[in-house]
Amino acid sequence: MRLFFKTINAKGASAPKRKLLVLLIILAAAYAACVCTGSLFLSPKTVFLGIFGMSDGRVKMILETIRLPRATTAVLAGAALGVSGALLQGTIRNPLAAPNVIGITGGGSLFAVLFLNFFPDGGTAFLSIASFSGALAAAALVYVLAFKKGVTPIRLILVGIGVSSVTSALTTLLLSKSKNAAADKAYLWMVGSVYGADWKDVRLLLTWFSICFLFSMTYARHIDVQGLGDEVAAGLGAHLQRHRAVIILLSAALSGGAAAVAGAIGFIGLIAPHMGRRLVGTEHAFLLPASALIGALILLISDTVARTVFLPVDVPAGVFTAAIGAPFFIYQLYCSRNQTN
Repeated sequence: MRLFFKTINAKGASAPKRKLLVLLIILAAAYAACVCTGSLFLSPKTVFLGIFGMSDGRVKMILETIRLPRATTAVLAGAALGVSGALLQGTIRNPLAAPNVIGITGGGSLFAVLFLNFFPDGGTAFLSIASFSGALAAAALVYVLAFKKGVTPIRLILVGIGVSSVTSALTTLLLSKSKNAAADKAYLWMVGSVYGADWKDVRLLLTWFSICFLFSMTYARHIDVQGLGDEVAAGLGAHLQRHRAVIILLSAALSGGAAAVAGAIGFIGLIAPHMGRRLVGTEHAFLLPASALIGALILLISDTVARTVFLPVDVPAGVFTAAIGAPFFIYQLYCSRNQTN
């Protein structure tokens, strides 16, 4: 953390800090607006009084049981996915890297569908453990298969795409053999939704995200060094392979923790870091918190649109993140092709 505080207090750091502050204010305003919005609109005053227990029972139930835990879960899950994508893109040095692209999310989906097939009434807590274990297992498999006298970024992403394809095929096979009830649950989980989130989910995700984010910030400078290239980083004395393994593990832990609570929400890990770079630059001491704030904002707004636009139907938030992310992914591919040419 000393490296982080030295960085933000350095000369020229005031502009990124101001932008982070603006992002934080925008996120706070969006959170307040999202809590007010729903099938029953609540004024900001009513929400404020309800938070402090000075409202009627109906408002208190809506806020404490439904809207506040759901909005908070969306913020934490989106932030975790944003940081996860920034870590991956930084260490792999590829703008198309994201947890769902290199198989981490696919591993979580596979284990979740396996669990739902064998234990359809197993409970949300055990489903979360299964999906988290799958994400970590997929990350470990990608790293081991890509390891050959060390791990290079290009080999890592190629192996990751292969693992993602395999896990996707196995997941589809399992779904085709599943009973209707289990398949419905699996499809909902794979699309991604914070529907039904409660304060237990908030506490779990807040603890996990806080720990992983603090560890990620201590590696911000190391990711910047890796961006100079493997040979330069090694020449500067960086423990390249050890740092890369830890950063990938942190990325998998963050995306796995988000998936454990919100399902396999895609594309936030791809979009948020790109937006963050445009705002605060490539220095990861600023990029990681910017990616967290932007990821939180994307998922919070997506979930609010999903639960309000098509009332009384509650559409999974992952539908809207995919609607934004898929065109963005194609755009990045197009830009990468132009840069290559």
